[in-house]
Amino acid sequence: MRTRGMGKSLVAVAGAAVLLAAAGCTAQPGDAGGGDGRHRSPVHIEVPRTPSGSGHTASGDGAPSTAAPAPKASPAALWRRGDSGRGVRELQARLRQVDWLFDGPTGTYDDLTENAVRGFQGKRGLPRTGEVDSATWQRLLAMTHEPGTWELYLMGGQPAGAPDRRCMTGRVLCISKTSRTLRWMVDGRTLSTMAVRFGTEYTPTREGVFRIYWKSRDHVSTLYHSPMPYAMFFSGGQAVHYSYDFAARGYAGGSHGCVNVRDESAIAALFAQVRVGDKVVVYW
Repeated sequence: MRTRGMGKSLVAVAGAAVLLAAAGCTAQPGDAGGGDGRHRSPVHIEVPRTPSGSGHTASGDGAPSTAAPAPKASPAALWRRGDSGRGVRELQARLRQVDWLFDGPTGTYDDLTENAVRGFQGKRGLPRTGEVDSATWQRLLAMTHEPGTWELYLMGGQPAGAPDRRCMTGRVLCISKTSRTLRWMVDGRTLSTMAVRFGTEYTPTREGVFRIYWKSRDHVSTLYHSPMPYAMFFSGGQAVHYSYDFAARGYAGGSHGCVNVRDESAIAALFAQVRVGDKVVVYW
């Protein structure tokens, strides 16, 4: 009878141990005396601590630590140095309107543009980053008007217009008044393009088909006493030539009827290729 009762007790203890293990508890060896004469439970349940207080986390040794504040994100830049495109060209045109930029527009965000943006920002109490964020752009928009085509291309750089059908054969200086560009074409193929400027209302550039009849590398106008380097005459006193004024002021000025070129290296190369007798077509 005693053996049977002892067996039942062992079964009960084993069952309790299984239940405790399943509950995630840890069984510790019992110590009836505990060293201090108090009765202790043979089972010890460990409950993980939850750190108290916001902004603290437990470090590796259990001690609370203060989390570092998240860094503030800088305003996203719409344009910065090295960017290019029409948006940059409009930015430069607007900076010119408020006298913060005096070159271009070029369509390339260069050091001059960066310095102009930094100056504009500082004058208006904005962070002087030299990059255009939305706050800088909105302030500039409020102070300027939308630039027109020839403000965007004040100093050239515009795409060339489609060639006139009369330009598709032979050697031709194909000059579009609409796009203000010159194409140097041979047998329908464009070899180079460049921005050009024409005469004013009172001294207009003639339209039509002409021929180069004279070339003069270091010509000076006998009528206006102004230099006309790389002059290629095609109609009376009208010629295609390099213009210092066009290079400096762009489309803010005009010629006395000649076709002005502002890119000196481009017209120097053109002057070397064009022959007396080559065709000139000036059209809208």
